[in-house]
Amino acid sequence: MAIQWFPGHMNKARNEIKEIMPQMDVIIEVLDARIPYSSENPMVTTLREGKPVIKILNKADLADPKMTQAWKDYFEQESGVKAIAFGHDKAAEVHRINELCKKLVPHKVGADKQIKAMIMGIPNVGKSTLINVLAGRIVAKTGNEPAVTKAQQRIKLEDGIMLYDTPGMLWPKVENENSGYRLGATGAIRDTALEYEEVASYTAEYLLRAYPELLKARYKIAELPESDWEFVEMAGKKRGCIRGGNQIDTYKMSEILINELRDGIIGRITMETPAMREEEEIMVAGLRAAAEAKKAAKEEEKKQRRARARKNRR
Repeated sequence: MAIQWFPGHMNKARNEIKEIMPQMDVIIEVLDARIPYSSENPMVTTLREGKPVIKILNKADLADPKMTQAWKDYFEQESGVKAIAFGHDKAAEVHRINELCKKLVPHKVGADKQIKAMIMGIPNVGKSTLINVLAGRIVAKTGNEPAVTKAQQRIKLEDGIMLYDTPGMLWPKVENENSGYRLGATGAIRDTALEYEEVASYTAEYLLRAYPELLKARYKIAELPESDWEFVEMAGKKRGCIRGGNQIDTYKMSEILINELRDGIIGRITMETPAMREEEEIMVAGLRAAAEAKKAAKEEEKKQRRARARKNRR
């Protein structure tokens, strides 16, 4: 699913982040524990320049705990990266972020010193709620809609840490179609930009393969079908999603499936694995290479046309 949603304030924030990134000591990236790969912003890797990164696997209470541990282990293979999981009770865990900041930049700890930490995250990942817990007061507006935060702000924390908040931000182009579907399923993109039935179809296909027992239990289906559309129809019938002519209302059932996934009603689900990331990175690299080759071929064709035109004018 192609994502074409990059509001003006996000573009402005991207430019501001580029400008202040060199001043930062630590990057705190808030990820959705259900989609740790798809909720990573490539800008962090591009602009990081070797700075230490703390990856917060937020909403871990909605994710598969085994997969959350697998993702933590995977991220920490990279130099300068630490990963911690946050669930519903963030207040009990928040001290770990401060301690990690101090551990990662010990030369900035002490009297008259300050750690500058930038917190980043895609829309609706729970960044603003986490900031409020870190600050111990309401300093960031929260909401269930993506892109609530529109401007940067600085928040002074305990232990000599200055937190630089940034708006939740997607990148201009999501090259991986799979990530587009997962971002849609978990609510990172406004529902008005979604094709519900497409997202539900992708989600059902994955859940049939990865979490069949959870689907059986939630939708009271003893024997699951093989295809996603058969599942949506079967579950829709069970839920009474019927329209005129005794037809299954697949749109209504698609809404139910996506909303129950987001709310954790189906169960604790992670929509991607480290192995999937490795495979899809190879795929994306191939797409980039093909796009570059196509662009180069067009440029070469233009050059040849111009050369022929000049020759003909002589």
